[in-house]
Amino acid sequence: THVPPRPTLPGACWDERLTTGPPRICVDEGDTVSASQSSDETLYCEAEAPTVVEKEKPGQESSETDLEIEDTEKLFTTGQKELYLEACRLVGVVPVSYFIRNMEEPYVNLNHHGLGPHGTKAIAIALVSNTTVLTLELADNCIMEEGILSLVEMLQENYYLQEMNNFKEESAELFCQALSVNYRIRTLDLSHNQLSDKAGEYLGQMLALNSGLQSLDLSWNHFCTHGAVALCNGLRVNVALKKLDLSMNSFGNEGASALGEVLRLNSSLAYLDVSCNDISNEGITKLSKGLEVNESLKVLKLFLNPISMDGALLLILSIKRNPKSKMEDIDISNVLVSEQFVKTLDSVCAIHPQLDVLYKAVQGLSIKKTLFTWTNPMKLIQSYAEQQKISVLDFFRSLNPSGEMRMPVGEFRKAMIQQNKVPINRYQVRELMKRLDEKTGMVDFSFLKMAKS
Repeated sequence: THVPPRPTLPGACWDERLTTGPPRICVDEGDTVSASQSSDETLYCEAEAPTVVEKEKPGQESSETDLEIEDTEKLFTTGQKELYLEACRLVGVVPVSYFIRNMEEPYVNLNHHGLGPHGTKAIAIALVSNTTVLTLELADNCIMEEGILSLVEMLQENYYLQEMNNFKEESAELFCQALSVNYRIRTLDLSHNQLSDKAGEYLGQMLALNSGLQSLDLSWNHFCTHGAVALCNGLRVNVALKKLDLSMNSFGNEGASALGEVLRLNSSLAYLDVSCNDISNEGITKLSKGLEVNESLKVLKLFLNPISMDGALLLILSIKRNPKSKMEDIDISNVLVSEQFVKTLDSVCAIHPQLDVLYKAVQGLSIKKTLFTWTNPMKLIQSYAEQQKISVLDFFRSLNPSGEMRMPVGEFRKAMIQQNKVPINRYQVRELMKRLDEKTGMVDFSFLKMAKS
C-alpha cells in the first residue's frame, strides 16, 4: 500500500532557525505555488504520519500532496494538531492545550502563556502551513530573539496571518525584515513596547517596501526626533497604510515637520493620531503646510499637545485653503478658543460641511448659548417627522442617496448640515451621531427600524 508523503516540519531540527523550505500557501485566493525542495543547507525533519484519522477530517490526500486540488484549505488544516504535537516533542516543550483547541479558529490569544523561545518555535512550525489563523496575540511570553526569528521565518511562508502584536526593540530589525515581504498582515499593534529611534529606522524601511499593512499602532513608545524622521521617510512613499497611531511619543516639532511632508506626498493615510507628542504652534505650522494639499486624511488627533488658539487657527485655515480636503474630524480638545475662532470655523465648515473640530471650550460663551447649542436634536427631528406624517427612519434614509441605513461619518455630517428640513447645527449633529452608535467610522440608524415595527 502506498503511503502519502508526510508533512515536513521546517526548522524542527535544533539548528536554531526556522527553515523556509515547506510547501508555500496560496498568496491570493485561487492562486497556489507548488511545493519546493529545501536547499542543501536547510535542515528539517518530518512528522510521523498520524495513526488515527479524526472523523471530521477530509479523507484522501493525493500521493503527490497536490496543492492545486479542490478544497485546498481543508487539505492544509488536516493533521495540524499532529504537526504541532510533533513540533513540541522535537523542541522539548509541553503542548499548549488552548492552541490545540483553537488552531483552526481565526483568532488565537496566547498572551501570558509562558511560551518562551522554544514554545514559540513550536507554534511557528505549526503556523507555517496554517490557513485559518488570521489574528495571533503573543504578549508577555518571553519570546526572546530566538522566538522572534522563528516567527519571522514563519511570516515569510504564511500568507494568511493578518494581525500580530507585541514585539520588543531588540526584535524590531528581524520583524521588519519579515514584514517587508509579507503583504497579508493588515493590522499591527506595537503599542506599549519601549520602541525607540533605532526601531523607527527599521519601521521606516519596512513601510517603504510593504504594500499590505493598513493599520499600525505605535502609541506609548519612545520615538523621538530621529526615529520620527526615519519613520516618516518610509511613510512618504507608502501606498497602503490607512490608519497610524503615534500618540504618547516624543515627535516634537521636527517630527511634526516630517509628518507635514508625509501629508504633502502620501495619498493613502486617512487616520493620524499624534496626541501628546510635544508639538507646539511651530510644529503645527509645518503640519498645516501638508494639510493644504492633502486629499486623503479624514481624522487628525492632536489632543494634549501644547497648542494655543493661534495654532488651532492655522489648522482650520489650512483646511479652508484646500478645496479637495477630505478632513472630517480634528481633535484639539485641550485648546480653549474664542468666539472669533468659532466664526472662522463656521466659514470653513461652509466650504467643508463634513468637518467637525473638537475643542475644549469657548472663552466667554454664555450659559444661554451653551444650552441652545445642546438642544436635543432628536426631538427636533421627531417633531418634523410628525408634522410630515413620516417616520424618523424615513427622514434619515432620505439623507442617503442609496437609501441604506448606514452612512460614513463624513457623509452623514455633510448631509445633516446641508439639509433644510430641520434647523440643526454642527454641535447638535455631533450629539446626534453619538446617539446613532457611531463607533467605526459609520453612522447606523438601523435600530430605528425595530422601533418603527
